Amino acid sequence: AARVRVFSDDGACVSDAVLMRRALEYVKAFGGVVAQHAQEPRLTEGAQMNEGDLSGVLGLAGWPAVAEEAIIARDVLLAAHVGSRLHVCHVSSAGSVEILRWAKSKGWNVTAEVTPHHLLLTDALASTYDPVFKVNPPLRTAEDVEALRGALADGTIDAVATDHAPHSHEDKDCEWAAAAMGMLGLETALSVVQEAMVDTGLLDWAGVADRMSVRPARIGLLDGHGTALEVGAPANLVLVDPAARRTIDPFALASRSRNTPYAGRELPGAVVATFLRGRPTVLDGKLQ
Repeated sequence: AARVRVFSDDGACVSDAVLMRRALEYVKAFGGVVAQHAQEPRLTEGAQMNEGDLSGVLGLAGWPAVAEEAIIARDVLLAAHVGSRLHVCHVSSAGSVEILRWAKSKGWNVTAEVTPHHLLLTDALASTYDPVFKVNPPLRTAEDVEALRGALADGTIDAVATDHAPHSHEDKDCEWAAAAMGMLGLETALSVVQEAMVDTGLLDWAGVADRMSVRPARIGLLDGHGTALEVGAPANLVLVDPAARRTIDPFALASRSRNTPYAGRELPGAVVATFLRGRPTVLDGKLQ
């Protein structure tokens, strides 16, 4: 039977505290979870990139990390008060990591995710004025990247989620301020995680499977996913070649969009095959 267990307002923050409390109370009744895009809108109106010295130099309106951190702090307290489940989407700052670590130390039912691009790219790329690097939440500092990697390694951040956001050529082929936010992430996700986490010694491949399969399935209450390889278990599998190297060509991607931030970059690893309920969905790296 069809069911819905995870609820969000997609890219819009539930900024009203009373509404957020009511949502948490509602999902508690059936074991659901509220997924929050943490962004205080009054602190990010017109924002274009991470707030800092560089945003001032570039003349781009700053997007303060505290806009994310303030909502996360509020919501972990609300979730604890209600006794409900909260999931924080695409965490991007070191301050957010510290709040999540504190909430988890209290035993509160809070989970969080990070995107591949926030594990690898920094706000220095905004100096190119190439809108392919414009994303929500914005790319932040090298110190934030380091904190996010450490949090994913120690389990403070539970999962990797792509925040895959394809856009048309017209949406990105314009000046930075007018460009849409978002970037492709699905087809390069595993390779980016390998470069940021495995090749740096922060995670082994069992850890990657945990953060990209086991825990996401647990958060989303997805039966038959993220389970052990056993006879009779659903054949939901990924075959990876960690020794592969590939240079990212936007026109070779399966997506109809081309807004990948990794164009021309060599990345490690490749997904060779995937199977969904025993049916091949990717073979030899190609969609079936």
